[in-house]
Amino acid sequence: MILERDSIVPLKRVEIIIDEEDFDEIQKICRSLDIRGYTYLREVGGFGSRGKRQSEEIFLHEKNILIIIACTEDQAEKLVKTISGRMKEIGGICLISDCDWVKGPTISY
Repeated sequence: MILERDSIVPLKRVEIIIDEEDFDEIQKICRSLDIRGYTYLREVGGFGSRGKRQSEEIFLHEKNILIIIACTEDQAEKLVKTISGRMKEIGGICLISDCDWVKGPTISY
């Protein structure tokens, strides 16, 4: 697909999966870096360093949350620098990839 360059903005996509209880901390960090928009999905499942996590498991007290952020490269670098030490403590995963934002009526990055 060929996109018109004036209708897209190249950004970074940051995906963070952590325990839901740590979400407030990530929100505060995003606000401090002027990252104004993100999407989150509660109770995501998967398998990783903390074993199997099933979103529908009613007895699992620690629930995972997936946070999806589209931001500038500078914001992504600052975010990673800010959370990398904390991620080592709390666990989880942080992925960064290139993406294109299709211009809409408002800017959220």
